[in-house]
Amino acid sequence: MTPRAHRRLRNRNVLLPWERRSARLGRIALSRYVALALGAALVCGVLTLAYRAAEERARIRTTRAAIAEARRAVTAFVAELGRCPHSMVELLHPPKAGADYLTEVPLDGWGHKLYIRCPGSRPDEVAEVISAGASGSFLKDDHIL
Repeated sequence: MTPRAHRRLRNRNVLLPWERRSARLGRIALSRYVALALGAALVCGVLTLAYRAAEERARIRTTRAAIAEARRAVTAFVAELGRCPHSMVELLHPPKAGADYLTEVPLDGWGHKLYIRCPGSRPDEVAEVISAGASGSFLKDDHIL
């Protein structure tokens, strides 16, 4: 080896990561930060899922309350007039003056209008009030009775 090549090898400034002892410690610290970030992401994911589930339950509760209110209005309408209402609008503006069944159109938890099926499918029911559910479509099987 020539003296020039030997001097170049001895004075080199480029070190590879595995040639340094402190590089291993840096990798360990980096892996701790990665584990901490992954743990934080997991906690955020779990909290997001819990929030969405609670929000869904609240929407279903709101929908059931709106259905109960509309069902009471339909029952009162049938008791007074002897026939089923044609739509929710007829419950808002009944043909009989002075009657007050609903003050506003009840909406389900997703903001969709309710549907009246009169007479109901069961013999003891005057009418069924149905929500289309989260999809907003009666073609999907997520509606609420």
